[in-house]
Amino acid sequence: MLTLGNIFVLMLLATAGAWLWHAHGLRERTLILVKQYCDKADIDLLDENVAFRKIALLRDAKGRKRIARIYGFEFTVTGEQRHAGQVIMFGPNLGSIELAPHPFREPQGLSLIHI
Repeated sequence: MLTLGNIFVLMLLATAGAWLWHAHGLRERTLILVKQYCDKADIDLLDENVAFRKIALLRDAKGRKRIARIYGFEFTVTGEQRHAGQVIMFGPNLGSIELAPHPFREPQGLSLIHI
Protein backbone atom coordinates (compact mmCIF):
# COMPACT_ATOMS: atom_id res chain seq x y z
CA MET A 1 0.00 0.00 0.00
CA LEU A 2 1.24 3.50 -0.79
CA THR A 3 1.91 5.74 2.13
CA LEU A 4 2.36 9.49 2.05
CA GLY A 5 6.13 8.98 2.46
CA ASN A 6 6.27 6.64 -0.56
CA ILE A 7 4.31 9.10 -2.68
CA PHE A 8 6.71 11.88 -1.67
CA VAL A 9 9.74 9.79 -2.68
CA LEU A 10 8.12 8.89 -6.03
CA MET A 11 7.33 12.55 -6.72
CA LEU A 12 10.88 13.52 -5.82
CA LEU A 13 12.30 10.91 -8.21
CA ALA A 14 9.91 11.99 -10.98
CA THR A 15 10.92 15.63 -10.52
CA ALA A 16 14.63 14.74 -10.66
CA GLY A 17 14.06 12.69 -13.82
CA ALA A 18 12.12 15.50 -15.49
CA TRP A 19 14.85 18.00 -14.58
CA LEU A 20 17.56 15.75 -16.08
CA TRP A 21 15.51 15.24 -19.25
CA HIS A 22 15.03 19.00 -19.61
CA ALA A 23 18.74 19.67 -18.99
CA HIS A 24 19.68 17.16 -21.70
CA GLY A 25 17.36 18.90 -24.17
CA LEU A 26 18.96 22.27 -23.39
CA ARG A 27 22.44 20.81 -23.91
CA GLU A 28 21.39 19.43 -27.30
CA ARG A 29 20.00 22.85 -28.32
CA THR A 30 23.24 24.47 -27.20
CA LEU A 31 25.25 22.02 -29.31
CA ILE A 32 23.18 22.88 -32.40
CA LEU A 33 23.70 26.62 -31.84
CA VAL A 34 27.46 26.17 -31.35
CA LYS A 35 27.74 24.09 -34.53
CA GLN A 36 25.95 26.82 -36.50
CA TYR A 37 28.19 29.49 -34.99
CA CYS A 38 31.35 27.53 -35.79
CA ASP A 39 30.24 27.03 -39.40
CA LYS A 40 29.64 30.77 -39.83
CA ALA A 41 32.94 31.67 -38.13
CA ASP A 42 34.84 29.14 -40.30
CA ILE A 43 36.24 27.24 -37.32
CA ASP A 44 36.02 23.55 -36.46
CA LEU A 45 34.18 22.36 -33.36
CA LEU A 46 36.27 19.67 -31.72
CA ASP A 47 34.76 16.48 -30.34
CA GLU A 48 31.27 17.62 -31.50
CA ASN A 49 30.50 18.29 -27.85
CA VAL A 50 29.59 21.00 -25.35
CA ALA A 51 30.19 20.40 -21.65
CA PHE A 52 28.12 21.84 -18.83
CA ARG A 53 30.30 24.02 -16.58
CA LYS A 54 28.02 25.75 -14.08
CA ILE A 55 24.79 27.58 -13.31
CA ALA A 56 25.15 31.26 -12.47
CA LEU A 57 23.03 34.34 -11.92
CA LEU A 58 23.94 36.69 -14.81
CA ARG A 59 22.48 39.74 -16.50
CA ASP A 60 20.80 39.23 -19.86
CA ALA A 61 20.76 41.69 -22.78
CA LYS A 62 18.01 43.71 -21.06
CA GLY A 63 19.99 44.00 -17.84
CA ARG A 64 17.79 41.66 -15.79
CA LYS A 65 19.43 39.06 -13.59
CA ARG A 66 18.50 35.56 -14.73
CA ILE A 67 19.63 32.02 -14.13
CA ALA A 68 22.13 31.06 -16.84
CA ARG A 69 23.68 27.77 -17.82
CA ILE A 70 27.31 28.03 -18.90
CA TYR A 71 28.73 25.43 -21.28
CA GLY A 72 32.28 25.03 -22.53
CA PHE A 73 33.59 23.67 -25.83
CA GLU A 74 36.83 23.44 -27.77
CA PHE A 75 37.52 24.53 -31.32
CA THR A 76 40.41 24.73 -33.75
CA VAL A 77 41.30 26.97 -36.63
CA THR A 78 44.43 25.30 -38.00
CA GLY A 79 43.77 21.76 -36.86
CA GLU A 80 46.87 21.81 -34.65
CA GLN A 81 45.87 23.84 -31.60
CA ARG A 82 42.85 23.58 -29.34
CA HIS A 83 41.16 26.75 -28.16
CA ALA A 84 38.43 27.14 -25.55
CA GLY A 85 35.00 28.62 -26.07
CA GLN A 86 32.11 29.37 -23.77
CA VAL A 87 28.35 29.54 -24.31
CA ILE A 88 25.89 31.28 -22.01
CA MET A 89 22.29 30.11 -22.27
CA PHE A 90 19.24 31.67 -20.63
CA GLY A 91 16.85 28.74 -20.76
CA PRO A 92 16.54 27.76 -24.43
CA ASN A 93 17.72 31.23 -25.54
CA LEU A 94 21.30 32.03 -26.49
CA GLY A 95 22.94 34.65 -24.31
CA SER A 96 26.40 34.79 -25.89
CA ILE A 97 29.20 32.74 -27.39
CA GLU A 98 32.74 33.72 -26.47
CA LEU A 99 35.90 32.42 -28.12
CA ALA A 100 39.41 32.49 -26.71
CA PRO A 101 41.97 34.49 -28.71
CA HIS A 102 42.93 32.46 -31.78
CA PRO A 103 44.57 32.88 -35.20
CA PHE A 104 42.38 33.47 -38.22
CA ARG A 105 42.45 31.54 -41.48
CA GLU A 106 43.44 33.36 -44.61
CA PRO A 107 40.38 33.64 -46.84
CA GLN A 108 40.55 31.06 -49.62
CA GLY A 109 41.31 32.41 -53.07
CA LEU A 110 43.24 35.38 -51.66
CA SER A 111 46.95 35.54 -51.25
CA LEU A 112 49.18 38.09 -49.60
CA ILE A 113 50.96 40.49 -51.90
CA HIS A 114 54.57 41.11 -50.94
CA ILE A 115 56.00 44.45 -51.93
